[in-house]
Amino acid sequence: MSQHVVPVSEIGRARPAAAMAGLAIPATGVLLDRLQRPLTDLRISVTDRCNFRCSYCMPKEVFDKDYQYLPHSALLSFEEITRLARLFATHGVHKIRLTGGEPLLRKNLEVLVEQLAALRTPDGRPLDLTLTTNGSLLARKAQALSAAGLRRVTVSLDGLDDAVFRSMNDVDFPVAEVLAGIEAAKAAGLGPIKVNMVVKRGTNEQEILPMARHFRGTGVVLRFIEYMDVGATNGWRMDEVLPSAEVVRRVAEEFPLAPLEATAPGETAQRWAYQDGGGEIGVISSVTQAFCRDCNRARLSTEGKLYLCLFANAGHDLRPLLRGGASDEEITSTIGHIWQGRSDRYSELRALRGPETDGTAPRRVEMSYIGG
Repeated sequence: MSQHVVPVSEIGRARPAAAMAGLAIPATGVLLDRLQRPLTDLRISVTDRCNFRCSYCMPKEVFDKDYQYLPHSALLSFEEITRLARLFATHGVHKIRLTGGEPLLRKNLEVLVEQLAALRTPDGRPLDLTLTTNGSLLARKAQALSAAGLRRVTVSLDGLDDAVFRSMNDVDFPVAEVLAGIEAAKAAGLGPIKVNMVVKRGTNEQEILPMARHFRGTGVVLRFIEYMDVGATNGWRMDEVLPSAEVVRRVAEEFPLAPLEATAPGETAQRWAYQDGGGEIGVISSVTQAFCRDCNRARLSTEGKLYLCLFANAGHDLRPLLRGGASDEEITSTIGHIWQGRSDRYSELRALRGPETDGTAPRRVEMSYIGG
């Protein structure tokens, strides 16, 4: 695989429209970027709003009552999202994850789920349709989402201790309601369920073992995520990162683990099985063990901008094409040009050069805007 090196400041920078001029790129079911990575996963943000104020994502001092969210007219309609998803599928996308903000805040989301569930890959298979949520509204919405065609959910939960959890979500939301949402998702058949825990040293690392004990043997896959330098408002510091290797060590001291193979190319989590058959955990290590070389994901913002990296500072605006009368072929070709020009590998470059902490880095897009 070639290793085209670009400056960290160029990661995710939108290419000028002129770069997309020239020959049309038809959909062939396989679309490769400059590092020969295929496009298979699309993460779609359906809202930039959230009802939590987690410090690592939407700190309250920035996202306060005066914060200006996108007006409804700027958001892609469900029909526009579905059209783009259908075109991405012709390029090889077979997994779609709905994100936010908090996606369950988007009114009538089950209507969008039903539209997306009707899409097919070029060989006739349904898409793998999933959703990531903080779980606060899941208990009341799980059954309708399942009936509409949603297949799986991932729930963000950063601890079982109620005081710790209320402090981290910073809106005093109780952990019991998230756990009730997980049970409702189970009952609705939205599985296998994954639970994501962002581990921040000095804040919730004491919750690692209680979380492992709670979900072990339940069929729920618990995944520990290293605290990442996403966006520009979370005050990220390297000394608050607890390496995944340390997480695995702590769990393995109580419950012996054995490594598992990845379930699919480009999988973000390293998987570990409990040796006694109690299920598995995963660790996502984008800080200490970058996995850019296998990254097969694109992200679509709620207003129609296509981002090629979670750490991007700019995106490619597809909304003018949708609302300006562009044909399916023109939009498909534009997507092709964008992905073929991609060389993003921020986490690998950060590992080589260290994080940019001197204030000179371009302001990266917030995770709450494009999803995790």
